Amino acid sequence: MTFKQKRYQTDESSLQKQLAKRLTTNEKKQYFNQGFVKGLPVFQSQSEIAFLQDMFLKLSSRLPKSIDINQVNAWHKFSLEFYKLCHHPAILDYVEDILGSNFYHWAGQFFVKYPNDGSEVPWHQDAQYWPLYPSQSVTVWLAVFNTSLENAAMQEVKRSHLNTKYIHRINNSAHYVLHEEVSSDQFNSTNIETVDLKAGQISLHDSRLLHGSGPNYSKHTRARITIRYCPTNVRCDLSVWPTFESYMARGEDNYKWNPIGQVPKGESYPVRKFQHSSEALWD
Repeated sequence: MTFKQKRYQTDESSLQKQLAKRLTTNEKKQYFNQGFVKGLPVFQSQSEIAFLQDMFLKLSSRLPKSIDINQVNAWHKFSLEFYKLCHHPAILDYVEDILGSNFYHWAGQFFVKYPNDGSEVPWHQDAQYWPLYPSQSVTVWLAVFNTSLENAAMQEVKRSHLNTKYIHRINNSAHYVLHEEVSSDQFNSTNIETVDLKAGQISLHDSRLLHGSGPNYSKHTRARITIRYCPTNVRCDLSVWPTFESYMARGEDNYKWNPIGQVPKGESYPVRKFQHSSEALWD
């Protein structure tokens, strides 16, 4: 165990007390009415932000240079440190305020835009990509560094989660991170809001919310961790997604529809999208 790992574990209870914050009534209303809420504190002290940034640098450096960090997911299946982050009590408190007391965690990924990175994430709905029914996922967007419009912070279209009729079309442009796009003529551009966050803050957004991000032409890295959760009534179509696995985060699963993943035994890394936990190789 490294010093920083030990410090994180021993300080976790005191940090939780320090940041004992739940969503306010207005924040809950905003989430359900507009589809997102931002600026929620999780890591605030300099030592905890340093831990978060150190973890990002450490995990990302494990990947071979041939692997694009934006094109691999399921870090929670291959890194115990990442898995513990996904189950941080301050994060789970916020999610519980949206989903209720019984929910599971099922995804964890880095999305990174390095300085002068011309890549873009087109307008899209997350639910378009997932065979999860009903569509009730909450995504946590955790800022590793400060994010703003200057370094390609995510942008979201307010209230777009209330409309499920957006048409996604294939766009194979080389600079696109995702290749299904909702054209801008399908929504009102005046409803676009930038999700600017300080390092250590999170936003929450509904899986049906339109969002995307432009290129990072600044000198500052934009790195985020996305973590996804569902209430236990949400079922995955395993005929479409056979490697899907769930990890209970809070409460009980009275449905037991989804396979349960193996908690990582140490530190490794994913090598492609949608891997099964049984593929992990430990030293």
